[in-house]
Amino acid sequence: MIAGKNVLAFVMAGGEGSRLHPLTADRCKPSVPFNGKHRIVDFVLSNLVNSEIYSIYLLVQYKSQSLIEHVRQSWTMARFIPQHFVTVVPPQMRDGPKWFQGTADAVYQNLHLMNSLQPDLVAVFGADHIYRMDIRQMVQFHVETNADVTVATLPVPLAQVSHFGIVDTDAQGRIREFREKPATARPMPGRDGHALASMGNYIFSADVLRRELQRAHETGESDFGKHILPRTLKSHRLMAYDFANNIIPGTEPYEEPGYWRDVGTIDAYFDAHFDTLGAAPRFRMTNTRWPIYASPDQAESAQIERGYINHSTIGSGSIIDGAYLDHAMLRRSVRVEPDARLEQCIVMERTRVGRGAKLRRVIVDQDNHIPPGEVIGYDLDKDRQRFHVSEGGIVVVPKCYFPQDSRSPTETTEHEMVMA
Repeated sequence: MIAGKNVLAFVMAGGEGSRLHPLTADRCKPSVPFNGKHRIVDFVLSNLVNSEIYSIYLLVQYKSQSLIEHVRQSWTMARFIPQHFVTVVPPQMRDGPKWFQGTADAVYQNLHLMNSLQPDLVAVFGADHIYRMDIRQMVQFHVETNADVTVATLPVPLAQVSHFGIVDTDAQGRIREFREKPATARPMPGRDGHALASMGNYIFSADVLRRELQRAHETGESDFGKHILPRTLKSHRLMAYDFANNIIPGTEPYEEPGYWRDVGTIDAYFDAHFDTLGAAPRFRMTNTRWPIYASPDQAESAQIERGYINHSTIGSGSIIDGAYLDHAMLRRSVRVEPDARLEQCIVMERTRVGRGAKLRRVIVDQDNHIPPGEVIGYDLDKDRQRFHVSEGGIVVVPKCYFPQDSRSPTETTEHEMVMA
């Protein structure tokens, strides 16, 4: 119970993530690894659980097997409160052989789950952002303002409005206009150069959501941002919740207030990783009062034989032997051999970086063996002949691009490959 209300959550985890290709070649966007041992989906699930919302349906669609395996292993609710759940729900095709047609259609296809639990409020949240949020504060705002729908919002630069739903509000925060991904937008009051954007996180009064989803289904509408929210402005009370007012316990003074990142592109994904590095990062992963829960980790501690390491993280089971690491982030069971050099790199599970290899501003997906002497990230024209290179110059080496000639430092099991 939050503010005297029973709250059910639907998490939209069906994102294809085409702008994150090739990291999404074999996995959906919420399943993409982040930092040392997390996946992107862990942030929204942690925020819900920390906010005491324990009834969670995760709606999946594209390339969902690794996400299903991750949730099965990492999000057994017995770890928290046994009588509640995180349940993965693929398209049920109850009304015919079709996948989810949009965010609203995804929830509509699962109205039977909502009806069986009879919640007072329904949280509909995205699964592909990096942030901390106490959702109880948003629920309290929803109740106190007598809202039918509450939309979490934050300012974004005018140059980025085409990526977001943009809202205009009155002085009390009531939404007067909602436009999904407009080409341009007016500046918000008191903040030149910025517009007020939807974070894609909503709180609905359950009876309102049920009626509006039924109406949308009858008229062929399928999306909250494109259809339902703009249409209901005249008939319902829609309120904008200011994410800047959300207070998270344990936040340090040096952290960026209201940190939130949409990691929908390779460059944004890369930059967000390095926001977590250092003694005073913009976003601290180790807030014990508001943890971001991670995958269970059975690997041994990392081993540092010798070398130079600056501003880097080393995942468990990794071995560093005579290498140079500067702003490098290694996930689990990575081996870096003598004289290898990693600068501003992200290296994923079970990868070996061979002797003398040089990598700069590179993301290496899992299960690779970078050959000895290989050079990546120093000549982007040459790199484009083999790899994806982002607009910002980040080179992405896809999973298993370089064949493994051994299975060290740890054996790769069939189950680990499923967990990709």
